[in-house]
Amino acid sequence: MEITYEAVCSWEENSYIWVDIRDEGSIAYGGIPQAKWIAAPDIEAKKSELPRDKKIVIYCMRGVVSLEVAESLREEGYDAYSLQGGYYKYLAAKMMEDAKHDKEKLERIEVSIRKKFHKVLFSRFAKAINEYDLVQENDHIAICISGGKDSMLMAKLFQELKRHNKFPFELTFMVMDPGYSPENRRLIEQNARLMDIPVTIFESDIFDTVDTVEKSPCYLCARMRRGHLYKKAKELGCNKIALGHHYDDVIETILMGMLYGAQVQTMMPKLHSTNFEGMELIRPMYLIREDDIKHWRDYNELYFLQCACHFTDTCSSCRDDGTSNSKRLEIKKLIAQLKQVNPFVEANIFKSVENVNLSTVIAYKENGIRHHFLEKYD
Repeated sequence: MEITYEAVCSWEENSYIWVDIRDEGSIAYGGIPQAKWIAAPDIEAKKSELPRDKKIVIYCMRGVVSLEVAESLREEGYDAYSLQGGYYKYLAAKMMEDAKHDKEKLERIEVSIRKKFHKVLFSRFAKAINEYDLVQENDHIAICISGGKDSMLMAKLFQELKRHNKFPFELTFMVMDPGYSPENRRLIEQNARLMDIPVTIFESDIFDTVDTVEKSPCYLCARMRRGHLYKKAKELGCNKIALGHHYDDVIETILMGMLYGAQVQTMMPKLHSTNFEGMELIRPMYLIREDDIKHWRDYNELYFLQCACHFTDTCSSCRDDGTSNSKRLEIKKLIAQLKQVNPFVEANIFKSVENVNLSTVIAYKENGIRHHFLEKYD
């Protein structure tokens, strides 16, 4: 049995519970507050945890898997319902509610950056810009917005930086639509309006292009998206594109490179483009922790796009750097386990690529040329 979000809101507060059956990767991007999480494959083993004296409202991403789960539970005597349209419908409803209080919410968002989260967000943003010399006089920077929490926050932080305006630079807030579903497109546009971000949206056919690719579609998609962003940014007169990768992305990349790629490398704070002359990529969120981004999002009751990918209903299969979210999640868990023994493990991983001692390295590459320690041994 399906039920709408509006119908659930008419019930008495303590007469029902939410159950989120999405995967762990999806949960990290946000969910309905106070929802109990039981991943769909675990429902059968954990159904004893569900109350029989309350209505149970189950949701997945689009309301497909949840309908099957709800029907199965109803056959066993549970008063279970599937949220019609899933989490996407919930997000749409919340955005409609927020639209009634846009001005008040925008003020809360901006004040939270200046006060409550100033130290952990804006200060670290400014520190990365200064430490890695990311923004220079007369730059024209394309702020690349995917619709997720990281890029949306980056846009607001750049607006705050512009307020201080120690030297002249220009910003263009750019959104590429690679083939979003209508729901995803609306969510990005509504969040941009809510947060007063004047976005420039352009279309591409990337999703259609990679739709038939069987091997590494995420990697190909990420490469194509990067190229389209560079091209459009250059057309708009920009000399830099800014991406929203954060501190946790950096340390996860270091560890993934070692464990899965047999190499020591990192996600650089800035890079010259090899294909677009005069263009540069910068990552001003480089020193900001993901947990602090989540706290800012939840404090302001914001809901962001998770993943634009239309290959899966869970939308947790890929990232904008082409890596698998399942591997990222595995690395996140490993770092969390190591942190229980050594609280400095995250900082140590980050600093490891700042303290490389070439005299103790067997081999390394520089400008694509491999060097071996025996070359200088004698």
